[in-house]
Amino acid sequence: MAYVAGSSAGRDGTRPGPRGGDVPPAERTSLSARARDAVRQRIVDRRYPQGARLVEREVAEELRMSRVPVREALRALVGEGLLELLPHSGVRVRRLERADVEHLYEVWEPLAVQASRLAARRVARAAPGELPGTTALRSSLDRAEQAARADEGAREVAAHTAFHEDIVALSGNPMLARTMEQLSGQLQLLFGMREEPEHMRAQHAVMFRYIAAGDEESAAASTLLHVRDSRTVALRSLFDDA
Repeated sequence: MAYVAGSSAGRDGTRPGPRGGDVPPAERTSLSARARDAVRQRIVDRRYPQGARLVEREVAEELRMSRVPVREALRALVGEGLLELLPHSGVRVRRLERADVEHLYEVWEPLAVQASRLAARRVARAAPGELPGTTALRSSLDRAEQAARADEGAREVAAHTAFHEDIVALSGNPMLARTMEQLSGQLQLLFGMREEPEHMRAQHAVMFRYIAAGDEESAAASTLLHVRDSRTVALRSLFDDA
């Protein structure tokens, strides 16, 4: 199985449609984003397991797309750290080693703490009812609890990821949002691989309470505790740490 970056967009076995070069740039970008989201989801829910080699033609057939947006999507996911280039040609789903997990938490911890601090600050400075972002946070918490009660792991992971993304959105800092977007896929993959103890779900509720109250430092402190607990749980789940 191989992914060849220079492969032609034609003769891919998919349903008839315009050649990649004939697709307007804006439409091609939209298709590439859809392909990226679809492949990312398959990696996160482990339909594409770690170490699996992805074939551009086969992915295109599965997604019912031409190969050009799929090729662009695979390249983008290499940049996100979910895929890795093979020595001669092709890509495969990246295996998360212990060092990868530790490096991810080293980067995520200060960003997550700052996002909570900035979100609480915006809430404190806003007029009552001005920031609908707190409603989104509450909704993500509710979805996570419902999924946990129903023992629906994938839906719970999606809700937890959304909760952290909602905090970043509420922070109002576009540079922070762009930086966090680069980590999003790896975080989703990690959340899906480790356990989610009940006390960590409770920590989300504490974080929400402090952010909604506009308490910057308590929001930051509760987030720091949560991320460090998450790191401990991840290392224990994935690498049998005591």
